[in-house]
Amino acid sequence: MRILHVITGLQRGGAEAMLAKLLSRMDSTRFENHVVTLLSGGSLWHEVEPHCGSLTSLGISSPVQGPQAIFALQRHMRALRPDVVQTWLYHGDLVGGVCARLCGLPFIWNIRCSDMDMRRYSLASRTVLAILPHLSRLPAAVIANSRAGRVAHEALGYRPKRWVLIPNGFDTNRFRPDPAAAADIRRELGLAPGAFVVGMAARFDPKKDHETFLRAAALHAERHPQTRFILVGQGLKAESSALADDVDAKGLQGRVLLLEERADIPRVLQAFNVATLSSAFGEGFPNFIGEAMACALPCAATDVGDSAAIIGETGHVVPPADPAALAAAWTALADAGPSERNSLGEAARKRIVEHYSLPAVVRQYEGLYAAIGNGKYADRRSEISPAV
Repeated sequence: MRILHVITGLQRGGAEAMLAKLLSRMDSTRFENHVVTLLSGGSLWHEVEPHCGSLTSLGISSPVQGPQAIFALQRHMRALRPDVVQTWLYHGDLVGGVCARLCGLPFIWNIRCSDMDMRRYSLASRTVLAILPHLSRLPAAVIANSRAGRVAHEALGYRPKRWVLIPNGFDTNRFRPDPAAAADIRRELGLAPGAFVVGMAARFDPKKDHETFLRAAALHAERHPQTRFILVGQGLKAESSALADDVDAKGLQGRVLLLEERADIPRVLQAFNVATLSSAFGEGFPNFIGEAMACALPCAATDVGDSAAIIGETGHVVPPADPAALAAAWTALADAGPSERNSLGEAARKRIVEHYSLPAVVRQYEGLYAAIGNGKYADRRSEISPAV
């Protein structure tokens, strides 16, 4: 069965990482995957390329190229004749969905977020999201990686033929505790072996709310001045003047380490004692939370998307945009001591292994593709909601 994936780009992000993981584990004797990106390049390009029959970029650099992209993608679809078109992210859903419809191909949308505050994003993105609800009856199915994502998009007016809940999955062999790597990465980053470290891996984006992270860091440091904080992700260096100024303004000089996007996140996570997510809105199923839990780290996260359901009793969940509550969660974990943090971390890893393993999630995608490609759900309103 030939599957064509259409995605906005391949910069490192949650949706892009899930696509790369999915392609790496799908049964190549049953499925032939092809990928088209709307934008050129991306740091995950070389991770995706070995696992698909073709990887093509439409090279869009401006919204005015939309019609040109639609014509180019239609030609590609007609030449490839996929059995199913899987689209990822809003721009991919719109362009890929329109082209698949015009080519008479079954297609699936894939929602990766929840209640986005689109006032913080471009007019082009706001326009795309305004259009999509009106087209939402056209896909054969709409995947949501979180319950919060489904609820948020139903509120926007999404009314698909069927919803499919498929959470993110995690490679628990790649993301696992590694004491030797912990010592090594701490030496590399100049961290003392016994330092208490709070870290977050997230691109510089309004929804990640780095401001709340830094305000919480300043509050926590009043009681625990030896704590060190790590922020790693795409755009942190590009925005370093503003972010570095904010670090200085909050009196956190020498306590906050800013790192640009890295490919060795499993290794970087070993330097943390606590993983955190300070997002203010928009999360569906945060990949970073699952990766950190797989590394046996207790998490302190804001109650955005499905974070609370994922973490369960293995960490702390606090209201978004509440620096005092986030700082209190870090302080509670610091005061708990290594033994309790280790117990929480072990429970967190067990939760990921049992409920969010990558092989199980891949099987759900494969089952859906087979069903849609074989016409099993054609023209019937139904709901497929795996219990995960």
